Amino acid sequence: MSSAYQPLHHKYRPQRFDQLVGQEAIAATLGHALTSNRIAPAYLFSGPRGTGKTSSARILARSLNCLNSEGPTPEPCGTCELCTTIAAGTALDVIEIDAASNTGVDNIRELIERSRFAPVQARWKVYVVDECHMLSTAAFNALLKTLEEPPPQVVFVLATTDPQRVLPTILSRCQRFDFRRIPLDALNKHLSWIAEQEAVNIKPEAIHVVAQRSQGGLRDAESLLDQLSLLPPPIEAAAVWDLLGAVPEQELLELVGAMSSAEPVQLLEATRNLLDRGRDPGAVLQGLAGMLRDLVLMAAAPDRLELTSVSPQFREQLPALAKAIGRARLLQWQAQLRGTEQQLRQSVQPRLWLEVLLLGLLAEPVATQSAAAAPAPRQPESTQPAAAIPTTTPVATPAPAAAAPATEAITPSPKPTPALSPELPMVSTPAPAASTNLPELWQQILGSLELPSTRMLLSQQAQLVHLDANRAVVQVAGNWMGMVQSRASLLEQAVAKALGGSRQLVLEASNSTMPPPITTAPPAIKPPASIPAPAPVPTPELPPTQAKPIATNPAPAPAESSTQPSPHPSGLDRQARNLADFFNGQVLDVDDIK
Repeated sequence: MSSAYQPLHHKYRPQRFDQLVGQEAIAATLGHALTSNRIAPAYLFSGPRGTGKTSSARILARSLNCLNSEGPTPEPCGTCELCTTIAAGTALDVIEIDAASNTGVDNIRELIERSRFAPVQARWKVYVVDECHMLSTAAFNALLKTLEEPPPQVVFVLATTDPQRVLPTILSRCQRFDFRRIPLDALNKHLSWIAEQEAVNIKPEAIHVVAQRSQGGLRDAESLLDQLSLLPPPIEAAAVWDLLGAVPEQELLELVGAMSSAEPVQLLEATRNLLDRGRDPGAVLQGLAGMLRDLVLMAAAPDRLELTSVSPQFREQLPALAKAIGRARLLQWQAQLRGTEQQLRQSVQPRLWLEVLLLGLLAEPVATQSAAAAPAPRQPESTQPAAAIPTTTPVATPAPAAAAPATEAITPSPKPTPALSPELPMVSTPAPAASTNLPELWQQILGSLELPSTRMLLSQQAQLVHLDANRAVVQVAGNWMGMVQSRASLLEQAVAKALGGSRQLVLEASNSTMPPPITTAPPAIKPPASIPAPAPVPTPELPPTQAKPIATNPAPAPAESSTQPSPHPSGLDRQARNLADFFNGQVLDVDDIK
């Protein structure tokens, strides 16, 4: 009768400290402590999953209680009764507790009560508390005194994957050992040995992929190898990628090659091929970030191929590709990809945003180049600063004076353009591609503003015209640029809160929503419908000596002019005029209404 099936990570669990993979410093330290009989009352083993924390706790228990040794030994026999029962987890004096299901203070009190009794079979009683960060604060506090002064011949071993959640008072009472992720070479060597012992016909390239995808966890690597052993031999690297659902390195190289050639069609085809095969957009983005990291290393050190994590059969393609792209462009792509993974994960259309993101990587250098090559704006003849005139919108040309003789008498002086903040320069940006999502994103940004007045101002006088990973361009009506500039910090915080990440806020002036400049006398203002219109009163022609000055020009309007004089008094308060402009209304003379 065949023996029961045993998973590889159980069958090849280390039984001595010298069998630990990739933890040589910890094995040497604990071995010397056992040899010199300097046993601490409490140990804390921390590190990522699958790096040997629980196995080391069991090895420590066997080293303390091996019957074929007179005292603690770093090399337990593994054949005596206590060694076999401890390895099987059935020893009476070695108690393993899962803190995730025993989190309360009552469970710790029971453990403390049991620790006061002498060992039954072994020389030392060992308590292994796995995932100890799950214990409650009261449970940790109940354990403090026992950890500091435990009963004789009692050792506590706390294991955790999140040492930051362990109380500092607990950490100060334990000897801490940090288990590191197992290096790639050590994993390759260990997996090859297991495949040889189990007669698994697997190619070295496939073993490298298994070691790479396990991310330094031996248990994950052994479990994946156990799963691959069920496939028909020989096991290729492509089978590993298909089983994992990850993106193969060859396809990532093709994707980066399409990006380097700046051909959108080729890039879209490569992306569609990946997604049609069931690749997750987040996995594509992760693989692309890792490949760009390897290319940056190759751009910095073309002769050090061993620094990359790419499989050996693909390493020869990296230096030429990195040289074709350039280190500056690679670093720029990496910076633009930063923070996009979380945004892609939260999106309801990750496939759409992945394609837009990749196309944006191609378009960004072109936009930067066009903006740098744009000619400087022509200096106007007026005294207004040149920075206040955007290059993307036409400047209104005043009407000739001969068209309306009364114009010169009532034309107000030009308003000074508000000074621009140096932190938010106005730049000329190319017209963004039409997108139906920009209004929706603008509404999200407005919803993140706390002040209703600021929200109302921006909803009426500004709009989002361009958005990428680095910038958010907001177009503002020219009359309102000064007021929006004073609220730029609030708007920048709203952009970061609504869209995540850090983006430069660029304000762009526009005359599209501004009222045209007053080059002729304003028409006679009709009163509201609720107030009856007064009868027109003929205006007597005043002599030149009694002419009432209008605006800043004292010349009176000719009587024959078809344009009526402005009903607004020249001494109207500027604040009232600004308030009227704020509500897009007109100024009414109260005396005329009455």
